[in-house]
Amino acid sequence: MNKRDFLRTSAGVGLGLLLGDKLWARFADLPPDRLADDETFWSAIRAKYRLKPDYINLESGYYTIQATPVLEAFIARVREINYQGSYYLRTTQVPDKAAIRDKLAAIAGCAPGELCITRNTTEAIDTVVSGYDWKPGDEAVMAEQDYGHMLAQFRLMARRHGIVNRVVSVPPDPRTDDEVVRVYASAITARTRLVMVSHMVNVTGHILPVRKIADMAHARGVDVLVDGAHAFAQFDFKIPDLGGDYYAASLHKWLGCPLGTGILYVRREKIPALWPIYGDWRMTDDTDIMKLNHTGTHPVHTDLAIDDAIAFHETIGIHRKEARLRYLQTYWTKQVRGEANVILNTPADPVRTCAIANVGVKGVTPDDLAKSLLGTYKIWTNAVDSDPAGVHGVRVTPNVFTQPAELDTLVKALKTIARGSPAE
Repeated sequence: MNKRDFLRTSAGVGLGLLLGDKLWARFADLPPDRLADDETFWSAIRAKYRLKPDYINLESGYYTIQATPVLEAFIARVREINYQGSYYLRTTQVPDKAAIRDKLAAIAGCAPGELCITRNTTEAIDTVVSGYDWKPGDEAVMAEQDYGHMLAQFRLMARRHGIVNRVVSVPPDPRTDDEVVRVYASAITARTRLVMVSHMVNVTGHILPVRKIADMAHARGVDVLVDGAHAFAQFDFKIPDLGGDYYAASLHKWLGCPLGTGILYVRREKIPALWPIYGDWRMTDDTDIMKLNHTGTHPVHTDLAIDDAIAFHETIGIHRKEARLRYLQTYWTKQVRGEANVILNTPADPVRTCAIANVGVKGVTPDDLAKSLLGTYKIWTNAVDSDPAGVHGVRVTPNVFTQPAELDTLVKALKTIARGSPAE
């Protein structure tokens, strides 16, 4: 297999090739909002996944399983790397990975020199937080609703460098963007150097007004780090349009890449000031983002498979994908919102959400709710029981392979459990 064939194992396919020209001809001219509830189209997409029949998978937020074409291409890449051995690593690994980085930059809407491939969001965010030249008394602002490991990294900086962490709480169902912006603004002082904000809150699916928060922070001379773990490739946006200085995301969530893939974006003028976590004798240029990306010898076939995931993602199209995911989420949440004993921990405004939502039942612990959904109704979700964030329920995360009939099962289960709740 030559280099070009290797990199194009599944790239460049169109929907006509994926679904068949005859079927695709029926949908080619439909706008995304009209296609969102067309089950013939989405059943054809579902057929590209191998789904475990033991349960309904409503937990794509942690890790989205790869579509079969992507998985098979990934396996082929593992075989090819093993076949070529160190010859591949020493000859074409670097340019091949750079070409994939360029494709990711195109999706992100940024310059390739502002982006590098990481293993996950945590690594990318820790690279930024650890890379700051912190001084005792410097301050950082973050929210209780942020991912726990990110908060832990700031606590580590407090122990190591003596920084002060100011933790705010994001309103769960704001009426305006300004309600959210004011929360972050209230915590900024003259000592604040960095604000971390979630693009999408991981436990509730709440999409925050990042651009407005960034503009407010920048007006006060404060940098902005965006946790985009759940946003990238779930809905349409370009990273520079958000106004943040740094952006981190995982690709094994909504882009459908193999486990262990992520990105870090650093605005060009912010690169020189960041310290790398690992030394790298090749990186002598402080303006080169690759100084932050020393990975050692690693499973390069995982990075190469990003190319195949991009091809599948772009074949569906981000606008079709976003419309379908938002449709699925509102399909089930509208049916239980206002139901006695049911608590929705996700904003009611569809503009503030996409695929992810969180639901609880009064008098039922999140663990018990998750166990009941799986044990009795064969529905796989994730329990979230966070006192600091004020979120108690299960996270429900459908995907492009999810069918409304499966969500009907969820709705029926929630109503049944709620009607038998001790809180009645």
